[in-house]
Amino acid sequence: MNKKSASTRPYAFPLWWVPSSYLAMGIIYILVSGVANVMFKNLGMDNAKAAFWSSLFILPYTIKPFWAPVVELGKTKKTFVLAMQFVLVGLIVATAFLVRTVAVDSMIPLLVLLALAGILGATQDIATDGVYVTTLPPAEQAKYIGLQSMCWNAGPVLCNGVLIRYSGMWHTSTGSWNQAWMYVLLVIAGMMGFLAIYHTFLLPPGVSTVDKTQAAKSGMHTFVEAFRSFFLKKDILRMILFVFFFRFGYGFLDKMGPLFMIDSRANGGLGLTNQALGDINGTFGTGAFMIGSLLGGIYISRVGLKKTLLPLCLCLNVPNVVYLYFSFAYPTSYGVIATCVSIDKFFWGMGVVGLSIYMMQQIAPGPYRTAHYTFASALMGLNMMLTGMISGKVEEWLGYRNFFIAVMLMIIPSVLVTLAAPFNIDTHDQKLEKIRVEED
Repeated sequence: MNKKSASTRPYAFPLWWVPSSYLAMGIIYILVSGVANVMFKNLGMDNAKAAFWSSLFILPYTIKPFWAPVVELGKTKKTFVLAMQFVLVGLIVATAFLVRTVAVDSMIPLLVLLALAGILGATQDIATDGVYVTTLPPAEQAKYIGLQSMCWNAGPVLCNGVLIRYSGMWHTSTGSWNQAWMYVLLVIAGMMGFLAIYHTFLLPPGVSTVDKTQAAKSGMHTFVEAFRSFFLKKDILRMILFVFFFRFGYGFLDKMGPLFMIDSRANGGLGLTNQALGDINGTFGTGAFMIGSLLGGIYISRVGLKKTLLPLCLCLNVPNVVYLYFSFAYPTSYGVIATCVSIDKFFWGMGVVGLSIYMMQQIAPGPYRTAHYTFASALMGLNMMLTGMISGKVEEWLGYRNFFIAVMLMIIPSVLVTLAAPFNIDTHDQKLEKIRVEED
């Protein structure tokens, strides 16, 4: 009777909570990185400072392994998720009212609030990943990985698309970027508030102690054990290099791409308005990204991760080619720009799936699955933070065109680490290969 009733709980069906929980993660990440990047530019910061600060806010996502094991000790991982989401709502509302009056030469309070949002968002990520990897068995994790990746990245696409568009519209109607960005932040707070209430009822609790050994009696001991066991994994150095460099070129594009598109043509940019940038990313880009993510998950499930990893790496670097074309052709046609961005988002959507499932299937397995997945995702975040922090200075030094040429060359380390990525866990795709061999 108990088993039957448990199976009918809403969270027994991953479609009820996987999309929403990863959407919440993506919204906060892009708030402190991508949205802040464009907001700083609109409020008067130069490219170098806007890229630096919006990249530095990723630091909590990079160092989150240092407090990830504490989440292992909680009664449930859901408790951490809800706490972070409700506190974030209040923090974003406070940030919105601060933005209303902030000036470019007095942004320290704004920077502090966004830094706090990054810390809370990183903790939310740890707990949400923990719910995912401890609630779903490996086969189910693989089944929903495409959807998970799509919904996480739907947060950035939504905020960089629809909300960037409305920031431009509100600027036109109010004549003030401060007022426009206050409205954007209040919308984000509203979305997070809705998701927090929704997750109160539909998010599964997550396993609390299954990832701990009996010897782990304190948070510090848990951290030491999780950290030590992570670096004892077979071929861990090659795994680390793979996770760090897989998105190497994209790390430079992440900050400079949007700034290039809204920068004036006199400064070497495409001269788009916020409305145009938002429409292109939010309308065409969203659809292309979703299709790419779903096809990426299907591609992996049918062919296998080991055979698809290199093609997915090449897909992830298609945006490098797109921006190089932009810097030479400087197209003025809305249709041409929208088509190119759609191609960019489609292949980006396909490519990011490969990294997520590799971390889950090859790096995370073991007694500390949540912590080890968090360590891996933090390494990915370290790449995005470091490349983003210097991207503005590099662009100022080289100019947009030479900058995008340099980004093209960064495909090389991504390909090399992909070719060297080890496969030590007998995943589903390897089992299928064994079956084929036996049948032959």
